[in-house]
Amino acid sequence: QVQLVESGGGLVQAGGSLRLSCVASGTIFSINVMAWYRQAPGKQRDLVAHITSVGTTLYVDSVKGRITISRDNAKKIVYLQMNNLKPEDTAVYYCNADVKRRSYTVSKTYWGKGTQVTVSS
Repeated sequence: QVQLVESGGGLVQAGGSLRLSCVASGTIFSINVMAWYRQAPGKQRDLVAHITSVGTTLYVDSVKGRITISRDNAKKIVYLQMNNLKPEDTAVYYCNADVKRRSYTVSKTYWGKGTQVTVSS
């Protein structure tokens, strides 16, 4: 089995910073794309950023310049550094990873259970 566990969420004032972490564990041969999504109350879950195994990144326009995604392949951790946070960043943040459990198996997408980020104005 594969587990993704997020941490680092919390309550912060507007303009503040948070660093989210997500560690993958279990039977893992390789991880391709790792990503962060977020879901605000009453809204759908949306992509925030993703990073490939070689470090290629993608960000949604609303977070460009404020949020940085990075990863440590050896430790199987993906980070989300969030600066200059805004109230509209308030959401549950979910980690997502495309994992091959064996060299001969296809990749499967796994999700963490999420971590709450609340930004007060």
